[in-house]
Amino acid sequence: MLADPEITSNNNRYTEISREFAEIDPVANEIVALQQIEQQIADNEELLADSDSELRELAEMELPELKEKLQDSSERLHVLLLPKDPNDNRNAILEVRAGTGGDEAALFAADLFRMYSRYAERIGFKVSVISATETDIGGYKEVVAQISGQDVFSRFKFESGVHRVQRVPSTETQGRIHTSACTVAILPEAEEVDINIRPEDIRIDVYRASGAGGQHVNKTESAVRITHIPSGIVVTCQDQASQHKNKAQAMKVLQARLFDKEQSEADSERAEARRGMVGSGDRSERIRTYNFPQGRITDHRINLTLYKLEQVLNGEMDELIDSLITQHQADLLAANT
Repeated sequence: MLADPEITSNNNRYTEISREFAEIDPVANEIVALQQIEQQIADNEELLADSDSELRELAEMELPELKEKLQDSSERLHVLLLPKDPNDNRNAILEVRAGTGGDEAALFAADLFRMYSRYAERIGFKVSVISATETDIGGYKEVVAQISGQDVFSRFKFESGVHRVQRVPSTETQGRIHTSACTVAILPEAEEVDINIRPEDIRIDVYRASGAGGQHVNKTESAVRITHIPSGIVVTCQDQASQHKNKAQAMKVLQARLFDKEQSEADSERAEARRGMVGSGDRSERIRTYNFPQGRITDHRINLTLYKLEQVLNGEMDELIDSLITQHQADLLAANT
């Protein structure tokens, strides 16, 4: 089908078929590998009855290793056949907001955004800031960004929730540890076909962009605020130079939030699955603690503690994210057997 001129001339259809091929190709390859191992085992078992003692001995020696390979292949195939999250191959909208803790929470929000940005860029994703509300001391009250690339949502989807930090603020003279928090939301980016926003359902306001300490002050009304009247969702964007670009970015975030809201309400099965070991992704749920005095990071959903806080904050998140994905797959396997 991918070689069919009718399909190659239709971009949407070609993309659809390419995605399907990308999903089934690893499964097909693993099945071929498994069948080859099964054939090798059958051949060796046949050789056990051979009159040549050396052949019998070789066959007997190879069988345990082949059976181990068969088990490994079978397990990989089970994982490949697990139900797929239809949003895994989408781009993501990342939202980080300072919670309790004032300036310290805003500084932690900046740390988290830097961590996600470095991780995303390290694995070949692109990060584009959509809107940001900065503080005078270099923190963020709120920052919203688009992360684009191959299967972005699959790598970031377990980051939604409350992130807690324990550290001694630079302004603390007594050396006391303060606790503050930020909320992170990871939303799958909606495509235009997913969410149809009627013009009469939105109100668009334009105003002059401004930043902390008078930075990014704009003499024209380029900043955009979109209010979705039926849901009450409000999105602002002022990071782009033109009103047109800000409006496009704000609409992208609005679509993602409405898409997430619609899925959360309609897909109870998916919501139940996410309430499992990796939590619901609910913004009110504490998922991770970052303890600076001990250099410790703990993910409470899977009881994982790593003493490599500095490395993780520098974007080395693979161990954390891979552990969450592995546990999620284990839970899915248990639920589907």
